[in-house]
Order: sequence, then structure tokens, then C-alpha cells
Amino acid sequence: MKEKTPIAAPIAKREVYEMVNHGHKRVDHYYWLRDDDRKDPAILDYLEKENDYTQKLLAHTEDEQEILFDEIKGRIKKNDSSVPYLRDGNWYYHRYEKDREYPIYCRKISSLDAGEEIVLDVNIEAEKHAYYRVTGLTLTDDQSLLAYGEDKISRRIYTLRVKDLQTGELRSDEIPATSGSYEWAADNKTLFYVKLEEETLRPFQLWKHHLGSDPKEDVLVFEEKDDTFWIYITRSKSRQYLILQSESTLVSEARILQAADPENAFVPFLPREANHEYSIDHALDSFFVRTNYEAKNFRLVRVAPGYTQDKSAWQDVVPARDDVLFEAFELFQDELVVSERKGGLVGLRVIPWSDPAAAYDIDFGEEVYLSGLGTNYELKTKNLRYTYESLATPASVFDFDMDTREKVLRKQEEVLGQFQSENYLTERHWATARDGTMIPVSMVYRKDLFRSGVQPLYQYGYGSYGHSMDPWFSAARISLLDRGVIYAIVHIRGGEEMGRSWYENGKLLQKRNTFTDFIDCSKYLIETGMTDEDHLVASGGSAGGLLVGAVANISPELYKAIIAHVPFVDVVTTMLDESIPLTTFEYDEWGNPNEKKYYDYMLSYSPYDQVEEQAYPNLLVLTGLHDSQVQYWEPAKWVAKLRHHKSDNNRLLLHTNLEAGHGGASGRFRRFRETAMEYAFIFDLLGIEVQ
Repeated sequence: MKEKTPIAAPIAKREVYEMVNHGHKRVDHYYWLRDDDRKDPAILDYLEKENDYTQKLLAHTEDEQEILFDEIKGRIKKNDSSVPYLRDGNWYYHRYEKDREYPIYCRKISSLDAGEEIVLDVNIEAEKHAYYRVTGLTLTDDQSLLAYGEDKISRRIYTLRVKDLQTGELRSDEIPATSGSYEWAADNKTLFYVKLEEETLRPFQLWKHHLGSDPKEDVLVFEEKDDTFWIYITRSKSRQYLILQSESTLVSEARILQAADPENAFVPFLPREANHEYSIDHALDSFFVRTNYEAKNFRLVRVAPGYTQDKSAWQDVVPARDDVLFEAFELFQDELVVSERKGGLVGLRVIPWSDPAAAYDIDFGEEVYLSGLGTNYELKTKNLRYTYESLATPASVFDFDMDTREKVLRKQEEVLGQFQSENYLTERHWATARDGTMIPVSMVYRKDLFRSGVQPLYQYGYGSYGHSMDPWFSAARISLLDRGVIYAIVHIRGGEEMGRSWYENGKLLQKRNTFTDFIDCSKYLIETGMTDEDHLVASGGSAGGLLVGAVANISPELYKAIIAHVPFVDVVTTMLDESIPLTTFEYDEWGNPNEKKYYDYMLSYSPYDQVEEQAYPNLLVLTGLHDSQVQYWEPAKWVAKLRHHKSDNNRLLLHTNLEAGHGGASGRFRRFRETAMEYAFIFDLLGIEVQ
């Protein structure tokens, strides 16, 4: 007997929504769950009853959830601090205090031995709200003023605030509906900010504000008319230029303005052109351009100001290579440091300007890892700050002397309790996809709990937007590993782990590769005897939720359970609705369904549309009411439709965080409540004791 819906939908909301596209009729029986304002009492009641149902079915795990929450929280150092970084003679860092959820941003003037000055204590305002997040912290050049954005509803709609760091008071300047992208001009009084389009939340306008003036007098500097683009503003490493970047999936365009001349106009660096992605920085009297022009895997070129629109003036600094993806760079007076991806892993290479042939790679010493560029504000320094972590090594911050090649560990995330990195083993495996492509799989497990034969295995994937899922460390994940669960990240196509072609072969009309890669990795893990269908759990979030939603329809028999975090599952309806945030940005990712070939293709895999009468795995679906990226009604509709069609007695649970959005609860502890729920759900299904 299949599971029945635990609640009855309000009769007044039972209208059926019909859509006809390209001669194809679609009927949506659950469209009534959509509420753009998120205030409809009937729908809120529906979501609350779903939450009650989830709580009821997991009531027998409440003690285990509490144990897991305390366990995860107990690994977090309560009084903690980041590594200070130098900015124009002063040291900046943030720290946490015991049992407080939010960071305290601080600085020390001139010396690390100086007294602490609190720049911003986020806890003070956060205590007044169920959700609170701060972003875009931006200092004036004289370091006397701080601009930042605050979000009180989890919709990523930020109100711009300005704090006077000399008096400690908030200025009267307050501007709503910004994106969180801000930059000061060199005069310490002119502030540029990006505003959001009201309905779609697209960052589309750059405005100029003079400190202390009425925001109604602010000047519109630029408006991005093309609704497939969004904008943000940055400042160059040299601090000489403001850079306004327009971005879409496949096209970029930068505009520049000298920071010392804010009353002038931004001018194009290089006009946009089809399939050309580029980003820029400035230092050493030159512009440096990361570009895919005649370089699928990107290259770095140098060009003098005044010649930016003349590609014949470009000078190769890091040439394009077929087997290396050029990802990022950092400019220094005497060296260039580049972040490059080869064989699925990110490395750092140091290139002396005086002798490029003497370039060298930084050695990390592990088979599977994640490295990256840290905060490197200063140009005239021999010190490179970089970050490093792996599935078994906590997040670490190193300072590296580019002359002596000596590295100093400045901080490693302290994991409290019994954790020791040497108790865990990381491995890289390769699974063969059905078309012969080799898919990398990163894996970690606890050595003394590993046995020959079937074990519980948690398989995670994403595979969209060219976003690579690198092997990062998670202290919460230890709760899985210490109970004998193997954790695996599958680096499927649609990401960019193996270069630009890896992304291109997992998008648009090649999107099905993402789903079949994930399934073929699951089959590899089963066929090698590491796990089986009764012990394999699949997980993904956002576009990764689309992934596991599609997988649930295609190969449900492979999984004991599927965890879907804020899943993008109603692909066709969303991509046909240009009023929904992110829709028009993403035509180059999924295709424009107003064109029949893309409509037909995305309809063929859209998880919501492809739900059918069959047995499904146990499902836990997590979403947030205020999510601006994947609207709450997508997972709510999906669960409702699954209840009607599935032929099994497996659990189907929906939990909606009524106070949060895409990123879940704010604060460093509260967000682990849902993690504890997820782990308890898994352990209960797998018969794993929580003690």
C-alpha cells in the first residue's frame, strides 16, 4: 500500500494549471502551491503540516538528532579567530565568542600587538531577528568607513548600511534592495552599489551615492538592459580602477573607471562578443585578462591601458593548454601566482616576472586535496597566503615565502574531540561511464572501520554551471565516517573538474550525461563491492537536487535513500517563467524552452514532469520558504506529485525551514539542526546506532 498524502490540500486551491507549449499540453495539479508573496495562510498551513508529518515520522529519532547536533556542535571551537591579514599597515580578522552564532569583525592598527578595535559585531543586530546575514564588507581607502549589506529575511536582498569606524556609529545612509556588491571611490566619500530588479532580483543597475546625501539624489551610472546578464563591481589590485563586470553564462563584459575620478563615466574595457568570457585586474601599470578567446581552457594576457580593445596588443603571460584549466591568478610586484586545474585537482604555480622559465609548483603532499588563493591584499610582498584542505585535512591557512619557498602553517581549523586526520584515508577512484569516459571519484573513510565488502556509502554530486565539487573538509561529516560510512564525491560532467569540455559535455543538449555519470558512478561503487543498493545514499543540493531528482526517476532501484537539498526540480515551468529570479540568466545553461528542441529535451529529464508510477527510494527533501534561487514551491510540488504516483511504502518527507532561504539557517550552530536530522534519517534507515 503506497503512502498517502498526510494532509489535504485546501479545496479553494485545487485549481488545475494547464500550459500548452510547442503543441504539447502539460497539466500541473499542484501549481496552486505557488505563492510569490509567501504569505498565503492556506499554503503556510500546508507547509507546516508537512513539517508536522516529517517530525512525526522522525519522532523516534529525536534523541539521536539531539546527540548528533551536540556532537557536531561540539567539534566547533567556540572561541575562534581567523588569521589576520595586512591591509595598508593595519591588520584585519574576525573571531567568534563562545555560544554566539555570528562573527565579530576586528582590526589592530599598525601592529598585531596593538589593542583590538571592533569593526562590526554581527551578533548585536542578529539577536533581534530569526534570520540575519551580513555581506559585502567594504572599507574606504583611509579605512575610516565600512559599507556592508544586511539581509533579515534570507532572500539575498540586502540593505546597504555605512558605519563610521571613528565614532562607532551607523551613518544615516541606508539603501534597500541592493545585491551586496559595493565599492568606494578613492575620495573616501563616493560609494558605488548594485541594485536588484524588483521582481526577478537580477543585479542590473549600478548607482552612485555621495556620503551623507539623500539616497533619492543618487545617480544611476549604468543599467544592464539585457535580462540574461547580471552585474557586480570590484576594485583592481592596484586600487587605481573600479571595474564594473557584466556577466552571463557564456559572455562577459568589463567597464572601467579610474577610482580617483568618480564623477567620470565607466568606459568599456572590451565590448561583449559571443562566447567570449573574460575578467580583468590591474597592477604593474598593466591590465591582466583571464580570457577564453582562442583558448577553451582560458589563458592570461597582459595589455597596456589605452590598448585594451586591441587584441593584437595582447601579450600572452600564461598560454592556453589543452590539459590544464587556467582558473585564477594573483598579482605581486615580483611574481605572478596562478591557480590551475589538472587531472581534476587544483594546484598553485609561482612564476617570477624576471624569469618565467623558473616557475615552480607548490607541493601539497596528498593524493586528493583542494588548494586556493587566500587574502593577498598587498602588492609589494614576498608572502603568498594560500588555503589548503582535503577530505581528511581540516581547512588550513599557509603563508608561503616566494623567495625561500618556506611554508608556514598559520592556522588549521581546530576540530575538537577525538578527531585525528591520520585515522582517515582519502582515495581517488575512476569510474567508467557508459560512453567510455572516465569519471573521477574522491573518497574518504575511517581506516579502522573499513572492511572488505559492503559498507554504507554516501554519494554526493552536483554537475552544473561549470562549478567543480572539490574534495573539501567537513567537521560535520565526521559523524558519518566515525559510524563506518564511506563518503564519496563524484566529479561528473557539467562541472569543470577536467577542463572546459567537461562542462560543455554536461549542459544544454548534453545535460543527460550529468545524470548518467552519477548513475554509472553508483554502479561502479556497487560492482566493486564497496556498497550495495541497500546501503547506498545519494545526495545533492540546488542544481544537485535536480541531479538526484532525475536519478530518482531513472534508476530508483540503486539507492536506499536520496537526500535533496533545495532541489531545482520543476525545470520546464521555471525556465518558461521569466519573472522568477535566475531564469533568464540560465538559458545558456539549460536552454531556452521557448525553442522547441530545448523544451523537448529539458522536459525529458525534468524531475517533476517525469514522476511516474513506480517505486522510489526513501526521500528526505529540504527547502527554505524564502529561497530566492530555487523557489520553495518546486520541492513542495514535487513531493506532492510523488505521493500521488509512487508505488512503494518508503518514506517521503518534506521539511521547509520557514525562516530561511537557499543557504539554510543563519549562524554557525543552528544550521546543523538540519544536518542532524538528515544524518538521523540515514542512520535509522541503515540500522546504524547513534550513541
